[in-house]
Amino acid sequence: MAYEHILYRLEDGVARIALNDPTTINGVTEAMGHEMVDAFDRAAKEARAVLLTGEGRGFCSGANLAAAQNTLSDPMRDVGGQLDRAFNPVILAIKRMEQPVVTAVRGPAAGVGASFAAAGDVVLMADNAYFFCAFCHVGLVPDGGSTWLLTQAVGRVRAMRMLLLGERIDARTALDWGLATRIVPEADLDVEAMKVAKTLAAGPRSLGFIKRLVWDAVDSDLEAALQAERRMQRDAGRTEDFLEGVNAFIEKRKPVFKGR
Repeated sequence: MAYEHILYRLEDGVARIALNDPTTINGVTEAMGHEMVDAFDRAAKEARAVLLTGEGRGFCSGANLAAAQNTLSDPMRDVGGQLDRAFNPVILAIKRMEQPVVTAVRGPAAGVGASFAAAGDVVLMADNAYFFCAFCHVGLVPDGGSTWLLTQAVGRVRAMRMLLLGERIDARTALDWGLATRIVPEADLDVEAMKVAKTLAAGPRSLGFIKRLVWDAVDSDLEAALQAERRMQRDAGRTEDFLEGVNAFIEKRKPVFKGR
């Protein structure tokens, strides 16, 4: 697929996917969503980590509402249809892929953009970044899995504050609440995010197993988590990276992982 609304490049095992419509602060259309899904599918085949970010002054302003104007005269309009067709598959691609996903956020992560940001396995926020779940301001409900993602991250009461009151949540608050992994100066965001992504890309195959275990754990009980860990430990122990890790430990050197 040729990309018109995103940028994609592969660098040292990292697939960098960038939303690329700075004039709308990367407002998401169905076309952009389809390209994002294709890019994540591509990254799953050729990368060992993914970096998701936005070009220009902001991460994502949410769904591009201007694109929906031609449906406003239809009383039977279904603005939820684009979720099935283009937006929800992005969230599921992030969750299901083995590769760790780093999201790098500057400026707004609004609407479905908040979901894209929160779905990252590592969430880096610039000091000028903020979450803004503005659905209540336009008469819509949260989407992109934000009711689940936010409740899991910050708890029911704080999620209600974000979704019912539609307040901006700045980077410092996001870090305190557990929505962000780290805050970095805005000027350093791109470099720091790529550095983290390259560290993950140089990691062992077991990072993919860890990601799967953590995502699955939020949907399971302790007993199921124990059994899942047992199965994944078997699989991790059979990888070349495990052999390299043990040998490097014994030989007192830094391991060189191959992702196998």
